[in-house]
Amino acid sequence: MEPVIICISLFACIFGIFFLFFQTRNKERLALIENDKDASIFKVRKDRSSPVWAVILLNLSLVLMGVGFGFLIGNLFEAYTVLNDDLGYIASLFFTPGAFLLLGFYLTRKMKL
Repeated sequence: MEPVIICISLFACIFGIFFLFFQTRNKERLALIENDKDASIFKVRKDRSSPVWAVILLNLSLVLMGVGFGFLIGNLFEAYTVLNDDLGYIASLFFTPGAFLLLGFYLTRKMKL
């Protein structure tokens, strides 16, 4: 019974988020039309040289590489140091994805958006 309730709750949350997003967006656009304001902020720019999905894919791949590298470093901490086993894994699993995301930030800045 619990998995059914969880699935229904998850679906209701996702539906509610999308419903509120589209309803609010529609109200904002209608208010701009009623007040004769410029609605050019809603137009999608086509002059981007690299799409947004490339940035997301770059950051996702760097995070996954950071997690794998974190497991490797954690294993090395466990084998060659006197640190607590859990402490080495936890520290490396928080530090390395963060470092790889920082690298992704600098790589994204070099891309032409």
